[in-house]
Amino acid sequence: MTLDALESSARAVGLTLRGSFHPLPEDDVPTGTQTLVLLGPDEPAFWSVFTASSEYNDGLPHPLDRWSKRVTALIAADHEATVIFPYDGPPYAPFLRWAERSEASWQSPVGLLVHQSAGLFISYRAALALPMRLSLPARGQKPCLSCDTRPCETACPVGALAPGREYNVPACMAHIRSPDGVACREGCIVRRACPVSDQFGRLREQSAFHMRAFLGE
Repeated sequence: MTLDALESSARAVGLTLRGSFHPLPEDDVPTGTQTLVLLGPDEPAFWSVFTASSEYNDGLPHPLDRWSKRVTALIAADHEATVIFPYDGPPYAPFLRWAERSEASWQSPVGLLVHQSAGLFISYRAALALPMRLSLPARGQKPCLSCDTRPCETACPVGALAPGREYNVPACMAHIRSPDGVACREGCIVRRACPVSDQFGRLREQSAFHMRAFLGE
């Protein structure tokens, strides 16, 4: 098996590979794991796949989590993989640490992860723990190193996300719910300000869906 074969299986259900690495003993992965692969939405194609699903349309809670579990089970069955989800816990799997280990994502100036191709829109739906050691692609380069303007640093209208500060979740949520937060409800302005995110192709409808979930609506 190769990562290309795994990528084909993932894209067939609306996902794609967003990083991979060969675990070390301290990486806290299932016993016997030789390669760990991170999966995220294959955007923008993902949105039409997800919104056509039974999970999105049945009116029950947590449609995206339920959809993710169903489709990743299909991938895992074809590739002898153990699936790990970021929302199963406690204890929760260390997805942020795994993302940085993959050297495809890094910490941005505002503390959020930034991905080499998804920018600040990076998200993970699952990880696949594989019992075979696969050949990995060349590591990426942190996009912030070549970003001259760093618009993410000043984009938040209430300073909830800013360099050198802990994310102020209450201030963020209060602003989004206010009349002044209309633009944020269409997707986090900080994430959208990233030049890499701007080229990524995420649909506004998808960003608005995630924002409603963030607000618990």
